[in-house]
Amino acid sequence: MTEILKMVDPFASDDAVALTVAVMAGGKSSRMGRDKSFVLFNGRSLIETVLTQVAGLGQETLIITNKPTDYARLGLPTFSDIYADCGPLGGIYTAVARASHPHTLIVACDMPWLNRGLLHYLISLRETADIIVPRWQKHPEPLHAIYSKACLPAIQARLEARELKITGFFGQVAVRYVERPEIMQWDENGRCFTNLNTPEELSHQQAEAGTTG
Repeated sequence: MTEILKMVDPFASDDAVALTVAVMAGGKSSRMGRDKSFVLFNGRSLIETVLTQVAGLGQETLIITNKPTDYARLGLPTFSDIYADCGPLGGIYTAVARASHPHTLIVACDMPWLNRGLLHYLISLRETADIIVPRWQKHPEPLHAIYSKACLPAIQARLEARELKITGFFGQVAVRYVERPEIMQWDENGRCFTNLNTPEELSHQQAEAGTTG
């Protein structure tokens, strides 16, 4: 654990981009039957796997969760939803609002195949739009994207209206879609967008990783 904490220390890299990285760990994990963050994948918990993959990408790393005590041992700042019971959109709002930097890279805690090359590419585009979001199967990947603080008013209006579709506010801000040909430079089959919701999906991806962790 000590080694992982050093890797995700927001001050560990002097040349890290002025960016916040937020890991979304607020889901109920009802289909998994237990907290997805702490199921083992390739010998370590999913949350540790994700934190290792995003280590050093920004100057700050946050965890967005409504169970902060469960994550205290990771040694990172944790924040509960500002707007309760608003699903992933509420988590995005909380991450961007609590971030110390103008742009926030948001990833989910259950994505074991995150691709650092692609993440670096998204980060390089952060000044070109309010949202930088991959689009693989005709649909955007909003929990694998970068949001600027310019998004906050539009998201807040949706939350207060209880209109909770994640992409519902996209039409009110500038969006830069990163399309399939761009993504394939780093990930030819889009595996980086795989998330684990059920024990069956976990077992399948464990087999892909060559482990029974």
